[in-house]
Amino acid sequence: MSDTTTPAAPVTAPDEVPPPPRGNQILREIFGGSAAISVLAVFLALVVGGILIIMTDDAVAEAAGYFFSRPADTFSAMWDAVAGAYSALFRGSVFNYLRADDLVAAFRPITETLANATPLIAAGLGVALAFRVGMFNIGGRGQMLIAAAVAGYIGAYIPMPPVIHLIVALIFGLIGGALWGGLVGLLKARTGAHEVIVTIMLNYIAFYLVSFLLRTPGALQAPGQNNPKSGPMLETAQFPPLLNNLLGVQYNLNIGFILVILATIFTWYLLDRSALGFRFRAVGENPHAAKVAGINVKAVYVQVMLIAGALVGLAGVYQVLGNFTGGFAAGLDAGIGFDAITVALLGRSKPWGVFFAGILFGALKAGSYTMQAAEGIPVDIVLVVQSFIVLFIAAPPLVRSIFRLPTPDPLFRWRTPKIARVAEENK
Repeated sequence: MSDTTTPAAPVTAPDEVPPPPRGNQILREIFGGSAAISVLAVFLALVVGGILIIMTDDAVAEAAGYFFSRPADTFSAMWDAVAGAYSALFRGSVFNYLRADDLVAAFRPITETLANATPLIAAGLGVALAFRVGMFNIGGRGQMLIAAAVAGYIGAYIPMPPVIHLIVALIFGLIGGALWGGLVGLLKARTGAHEVIVTIMLNYIAFYLVSFLLRTPGALQAPGQNNPKSGPMLETAQFPPLLNNLLGVQYNLNIGFILVILATIFTWYLLDRSALGFRFRAVGENPHAAKVAGINVKAVYVQVMLIAGALVGLAGVYQVLGNFTGGFAAGLDAGIGFDAITVALLGRSKPWGVFFAGILFGALKAGSYTMQAAEGIPVDIVLVVQSFIVLFIAAPPLVRSIFRLPTPDPLFRWRTPKIARVAEENK
């Protein structure tokens, strides 16, 4: 009896699932990425704002009283209320089409938007830069006040030649903001103090310090008056206007907007193209791994807060040398230091995202006054819209579930790395 062994059937590997087409992956990234979430968050916030406008409109309330007899009147009043409010917002922030016969007046709203956006962009860049290192910089108010105090003192009380005066006031103002922000990084690096607590306390210290200086003769207080207000900025230290010589009219937009464009380019290059920016991002991703890799994490904390303080300080310098040239008080920050947090969140802590988010918030601020004057809409509605933008930005899964958006693939790369491309070519 021969022992025959039946050969085992060859094991066939299961069919490999081919990867999805790259076009599908790209669409998934576009519609589920952070940019789409930001746009849809703004849209949802405007929808909520429209609902609040309907609920507070007198014409809608009157038409709702006889809704069951003539429901079309109620819906018409709702449409008129929302369309009137948002068209007024557009006229006050982008283009006043009711004055289309006078182009100078028609284009004035966009200049107001850019002027309002300028300090928001500068302060938002400082907050976003700290975010990328894992630090929550809510000390924008203090950094703005110190920078404004330094630049304001030089601009009001130290005469210099025209161009030199502006440059010196600008540079020393940035240094003031940088030192006030760098103090936060130094305390965190040396003592481990949390930056949120430190920045909150430094906000109060800066406010009361500047208030004291504004009430002290010989310091910041204008000579010959008792009000806590500085003297007017000398003409040689004021930001020159951008469009006045071109159009022959008075606009609020000045050279500060050019400075924030340069600041945005600088921040983008710093984060995405420099070795220092690589260290910033590495610490932001994982400070323990960065330390093991040889990065001086404590030095990074100090460096990033110095630069962030200077960026936020640019907003303070803009306030005193561009907006409040007749003299400034302790309330010059106007909540910009805290609005910058919202701008940084909406911009996803990316320089160009912060730039366009600042323009959006500048448009909301500029258009809110037209909404109130033309349609009787409370300015608080715009504040509610801003708050809902933050809410939806902070909850991407909520936005994705509302619009049924796909979740991005964390391993997706828009471009194949160079090493992989070289290996593929060698094959």
